[in-house]
Amino acid sequence: MGIAPDLHPLLDHLRDVVVPDEMAGDDALEVARCLLRMRNVVDHLAATLAGVLDRCGVAATQGRTLRELLMSLGCAPAVAERLVRVGAALPLLPTLAAHACDGAVSGEHVDAIVKGINHIRARSPGEVDEEARFRQVTDLLGQFFSGATPAAIADRARKLGNRAAAAEGGLPAAEDRSVNTLDHRVTSDGRLQVRADLDAEVGAKLVAAVEELSAPRPEPDGSPDTRSASRRRADALEAMLDIAARGGDVASAPRTQLLVTVPADTPDMGQLEFMGSISTMTLERICCDTAVTTVVVDDEQVPLDMGREKRLFPPHLRKALYLRDRCCIKCGAPPGRTHAHHIVHWTHGGETSLGNGCLLCPACHANVHHDGWGVVIGLDKHPWLIPPATVDPQRNPVPAYNRRTMRLDHAA
Repeated sequence: MGIAPDLHPLLDHLRDVVVPDEMAGDDALEVARCLLRMRNVVDHLAATLAGVLDRCGVAATQGRTLRELLMSLGCAPAVAERLVRVGAALPLLPTLAAHACDGAVSGEHVDAIVKGINHIRARSPGEVDEEARFRQVTDLLGQFFSGATPAAIADRARKLGNRAAAAEGGLPAAEDRSVNTLDHRVTSDGRLQVRADLDAEVGAKLVAAVEELSAPRPEPDGSPDTRSASRRRADALEAMLDIAARGGDVASAPRTQLLVTVPADTPDMGQLEFMGSISTMTLERICCDTAVTTVVVDDEQVPLDMGREKRLFPPHLRKALYLRDRCCIKCGAPPGRTHAHHIVHWTHGGETSLGNGCLLCPACHANVHHDGWGVVIGLDKHPWLIPPATVDPQRNPVPAYNRRTMRLDHAA
C-alpha cells in the first residue's frame, strides 16, 4: 500500500486547522515555529522522494526530465531544480539528511549546503573522501546554526573550496575556469536577467570590452550623455553581440538568426524565440538590421509562409552608408557598432537602398523606433534627425553627427 495512506489523513487534518484572527503574541510565535518546522520536514521528504523518482526512472517513462515531471505536479521551476539537486545529494550526506529530516534546517539552507559541497568538490583537484566531506558538511551546518543566510553559506563554501584547491596544488579561484558559470532566465514581464561567475581572464576580457564600448557619448545638441552607467554597459553588451554576429566583418549582414513567429489572424501578436511576445514597434526595429526569420503560423502553430531576408542591407550598401554617414548619425558611435536603419520601415514597404538608410547605434536605433525621434533625407542627400517635441517643441531638423560642424546646410 505504500506510505500514501498515512499521509492523506495528515493532509486532511491540516486542512481543518484554522488560524484565528486574534491570537496572543506568544501563541502566534509558537504556531509559526511549528509550521515552519513542518515545512522543513515536508521539503526534506519532497527532496527525498525526488531522488526515489529519479532512481525509479518515472520521469523517463513519460518522456520527461525529472525537473519537468516535478513542474507538471505544480512545482515552480526553481523549486523543481532544488528538489532534484538535493534529492541526488542527500544519500551522500547523511549528517545533513538527519538534520533536514528533523526539520531543523530549511529547504533553502539545505540546498545552499548541497551547492556548497558541490562547489568544493569542483575546486578539489582530486577525489574528496568521506572524512573530508563530513568535515565540510559539519562546517557549513555550523554556519547555519550560527545564523548564516544561504548566501553566507555559499561564501563560506567558496573559501573552503579555495583552501582545498591550494592544499593540493590546485589553481587559485581567480584562475579556475572549471567553476565558471553563466545563467539566465526570462522574467514574468519578458525581460532577460543574466548572472555570471567568471575567472579573472574571461572577466577581464568582458570588462575591457564593455568599458571600451560604454564610454559616454553626447546628445545631438552637444549636452552630456543622459544614460546611466548601467544603461551604457547594457548598450555595450548589445554592441558586442552585434559585432560577434557579423564575425568581425562590420560590412556584412548579421549571422545570428532571430526567429519571430507571427499568428496569421493576429499579426500584432508576434513572439520572439526564447523571449515571448514582442510589440509591433520592436518587430519593426529588429527587421531593420538583424537576421530575422519570420514564420507566419495558423491557430494550430502550423507554418503558412516563411519570410525572406531581402530587407538586409548587403555589403556594398553598408559600405556606402559608412562612407556617407561615417558613424551613428545621432551620437557618433563608430560605424562598426551601428545598425543599418530603414528610414521608411521595411515592414511598411520601405526599400533597402542608400536613400532609405542610415547608420544608428543600438541605443539610438531604439530612440528612433520607440522615443519619437525621426529621420529624413535632406536636400543635401544626407540624413537629418527630427527631435521629438519633448526635446524640441519646434522639432527643428538636426544634421547627422558627422556634419554638425560643417555648416554646409541648415535646412533638411
